[in-house]
Amino acid sequence: MPEVGPEPEPERTAEPEPESEPEPVRAAAPISVPGPVAEVKPLPEPECASETEAVHIPAPVREPDPDPVVRDEPGSTAVPEHTAVPEHTAVPEHTAVPEHTAVPDHPPSNLDLASGVLVRRSRRAPSGGWRRGVHRLTGGLFNPGESSDDAHHDDLVARIRQPIGGDYRIAVLSLKGGVGKTTTTIGLGSTFSSMRGDCVIAVDANPDFGTLAQRIPEQTQSTVRDLIAVADRIERYSDVRAHTSQAPSRLEVLASERDPAVSEAFSEDDYRRVIDVLQVYYNIILTDCGTGIMHSAMKGVLDLANALVLVGSPAVDGARSAAATLDWLEHHGYSDLVDRTVVVISSPRPGASNIDLDVLTEHFLARCRAVQVVPFDEHLAEGAEIDLNLLRPATRRAFAELAAMVADDFPVLTGRHSAHW
Repeated sequence: MPEVGPEPEPERTAEPEPESEPEPVRAAAPISVPGPVAEVKPLPEPECASETEAVHIPAPVREPDPDPVVRDEPGSTAVPEHTAVPEHTAVPEHTAVPEHTAVPDHPPSNLDLASGVLVRRSRRAPSGGWRRGVHRLTGGLFNPGESSDDAHHDDLVARIRQPIGGDYRIAVLSLKGGVGKTTTTIGLGSTFSSMRGDCVIAVDANPDFGTLAQRIPEQTQSTVRDLIAVADRIERYSDVRAHTSQAPSRLEVLASERDPAVSEAFSEDDYRRVIDVLQVYYNIILTDCGTGIMHSAMKGVLDLANALVLVGSPAVDGARSAAATLDWLEHHGYSDLVDRTVVVISSPRPGASNIDLDVLTEHFLARCRAVQVVPFDEHLAEGAEIDLNLLRPATRRAFAELAAMVADDFPVLTGRHSAHW
């Protein structure tokens, strides 16, 4: 007895009776958890403070069972619940609300159950080529999907079919004749009318002998003069349709005066009266302007236009004429119209040209909104009636891209390009 006592006492903090205190320490030992910790009975030393803290963190979670005295005390049933949850258990509160759970910014309604959310749609079947053949031979079990050309075409159609608030007026002009202005008007208008469900019309505003009506099947001898004469009595669409001819693409054309005996020129007031009538029944109105830019009707055309299509050729004189047109517009208060201009470079003859199209395109892109090159096509060069189905695939694609470029600037429902009268 005296030999075992003196060895642990020098290390402890001067306690005279070590034998009387081990029993209370053993009573408290179950609270400090495991057996290995019970061997280190004298815990008051500061050197073991970090070890004791590490032991006491998990200890309260496992202690409620070995302490029957605390459970038997009256009114102490709530104590084990607090002791069973240590301080670090506050972290699970984050798990109660997962991070990926998005709080809706509006009350749930039937609008949340859209078809795009509920329906699992498969890829569209290919529309042609070897992809369609494989799809049909396998009975639809293997679907290679659409090609990149088909996907590009679908994108063009979606852009062309954008809604229009009111009517949208497009002026097609060039200072130089023979560059494809009239054929561009028919090609662009036919593309719009064949891909859209609304009404599209092209007006021949050439003060001279216009040839727009000769590029589609002739259905009436009526001209713009006849429409102006009965403008006050027009009450419905059929009243206007009686004065127009319609192409297979559903494009309607209002012809200009073709009688050389008529000396009265097509004036600005005449053009404004025609637009007053047409904007009620047509969503897209194209105007085939003459080669001159100083005649009276041009002021009305430019004042009422929402967009401009400037036609040029891959030649020095054609390019300079188109650039001179932009210069004139900028110096006469139509800078905003220049910003909404799409330049068309139409090839009047087959074969490659010595003109660097990249340089020509960069010049007009620096001044206008877009540039589109229309390749040479034998059907357009005939000078006769134009049928989209007879054009080369590359030419049809060029007109579809041109229509999509113009449609990208369609006004919103409120009309962001409202013309000032």
